[in-house]
Amino acid sequence: MSRFVQLPGSRRTLLPHSRPAGPVNRSEIATITVRVRSIGNPTGLKDFIREQSSKRVAERTYLSRDELAARYGADPADLTRVEQYAAQQNLYVVNRSAARRTIVLQGTLGDLLRAFPTNVSLYHHSLGSYRGRTGEIQIPEELGETITGIFGFDTRPKRRSSFRSRISAGAGPGGDNGEPASFFAQRYQFPQIFQGTPLNGAGQNIGIIELGGGYQTCDLTVYFQEIGAPMPSVSFVSVDSAGNNPGVDQNSDGEVMLDIEVAGVVAPKANLFVYFAPNTDQGFIDAISAAVHDTERQIDVISISWGSPEPDLKSNPDEKQELDAYSELFQAAASVGITVCVATGDHGTADEENWDGEIHVDHPAGDPYVLACGGTQIDPASGNDITWNEGTGSDPDATNGIGWASGGGISKCFSVPNYQANANLPVSIDGAGAGRGIPDIAMSAADYFVRVDSAEFMSGGTSAVAPLMAALVALLNQGKQKNVGFLNPFLYSTQGVVTDVTQGTNGFPPSVPGYNAGAGWDACTGLGTPIGTAILNLL
Repeated sequence: MSRFVQLPGSRRTLLPHSRPAGPVNRSEIATITVRVRSIGNPTGLKDFIREQSSKRVAERTYLSRDELAARYGADPADLTRVEQYAAQQNLYVVNRSAARRTIVLQGTLGDLLRAFPTNVSLYHHSLGSYRGRTGEIQIPEELGETITGIFGFDTRPKRRSSFRSRISAGAGPGGDNGEPASFFAQRYQFPQIFQGTPLNGAGQNIGIIELGGGYQTCDLTVYFQEIGAPMPSVSFVSVDSAGNNPGVDQNSDGEVMLDIEVAGVVAPKANLFVYFAPNTDQGFIDAISAAVHDTERQIDVISISWGSPEPDLKSNPDEKQELDAYSELFQAAASVGITVCVATGDHGTADEENWDGEIHVDHPAGDPYVLACGGTQIDPASGNDITWNEGTGSDPDATNGIGWASGGGISKCFSVPNYQANANLPVSIDGAGAGRGIPDIAMSAADYFVRVDSAEFMSGGTSAVAPLMAALVALLNQGKQKNVGFLNPFLYSTQGVVTDVTQGTNGFPPSVPGYNAGAGWDACTGLGTPIGTAILNLL
């Protein structure tokens, strides 16, 4: 019989306001994803990313996916040890990947819990009922140096960067229905031609991560006909048995359609691959991993509009296996030249509608290896961009004084990255000290024309900014004929590539404190709005 030890960083607490719903069904068939250590030195990968991102794009040398797997994937012997242990516990292998450093195991929940003991029960929550895990996961001592993470016991849902919509009785773009993304691409001077070549995303593959919902091709056909734009190539990839499932949850459908419509309008010749996964940490991690390591589709840029408040590692340093897994994937993405664009959330510093009273930044936007995308709005008086903040107004869904505004702030999980060393970041307004600041850039989060489940209306949120930025990256890649990859160091070190946004706040006084926009970097709009042509010319 194995002697068990604690899996470092695996401690979990429940979502705030969770209510017990009884024991789990131990006969239920479930899967877990077991993540193992890298065969290479993680510090070496970080050094490689830092070195390459400091160069001009033409001088950069990225790893191929095969090279990444060979240098920083899993030792096959480690996966075999996990597989052999699993067989002894009546579990079988669904998938094994040295490149992803994962082995997916399936069996009854009872057998999974006997193999990797932890405390699991059922809970009710406003986000949905879930199977919740508390405390640490135990692993056999002989695998103590091998396993770095186990995901799947806990099924708490991740939160979308909230899909903000206003229903209109009309049809087509304009007026109360908002504008197609091409309007905003023009506003932020996205390049349309470079060295005689029209820029439309040709040859680029954009990966869009979705944790629910779906799209209908008939809706996309009508949408692109109405705005007079060519229909992009859109297909989906199933992760962990999830799929394109429109018509069940309009809110999630709205997120999916917004992402596709924004990216597809700006980069109509790019191939859009939508990775659908279950709305759990396991699903989220597996979807990102699938996109990063996809040797068939060769993704060039990833758009993510889902997330949740990051944990407070300064108070609970043991709750970090999830953050490490995500960050390792984003580092892998940077090493092969993938740019990862992530929305920063839509409820200011509260970062959630059902606010717990604490100040948060959104994860994974707070990870230092992603491009965090915040929100602005166009001031009708001046015509300038200001911080996106619609407040609560008469919104019947607003609770605890929480409204709609650009997410941003100072991370409690990640220290200040090198590229932000001279950005004059503030300390966190809740007194937590210094940390990675988000967002990095911002663009309009308001007034996007969308079509969802045959309805047409105005939408937005930072959910729109992530795919808009991903489309810009596709244009940059096409223009340079080489992936621009990890953009953050370039944006922070190069003058003349952004327009500063100096007005507004992302708080909701007097209920929720926030940060104020000002000259230079701020925790509302980051460096400001990108100037697409300048970025292309100076890369």
